[in-house]
Amino acid sequence: MSLPETLTVTLAHYLALSGVVFGIGIAVALSKRNAIAVLMGVELMLNGVNLALLAFSRFGAFAGGTEPLAGHAFVVFVLTVAAAEAAVALAMAVLVYRRRETVDLDRISLMRW
Repeated sequence: MSLPETLTVTLAHYLALSGVVFGIGIAVALSKRNAIAVLMGVELMLNGVNLALLAFSRFGAFAGGTEPLAGHAFVVFVLTVAAAEAAVALAMAVLVYRRRETVDLDRISLMRW
């Protein structure tokens, strides 16, 4: 069995990979009890979205191909939001750990300090 001479990666390949990464992120975020693991799941979801945006930008799907850097601009905004989310959430996790000595989301009740 011989392989084809040229293997091309299409938009569908990028979107399938993006969907898989996003799906793994959802599964991790919904199945874990540890706050840090939930944050990692959210980061995986954001990376899946970034991959889709870059794929759309690469294949000219934004504005009919007239805006070649539109996807890249969206990715910069998503990365900024992801960095801010990670910083704030990790700071909150450290504070909760200092107060409660656990980051298990089932054992944390923020209503009673």
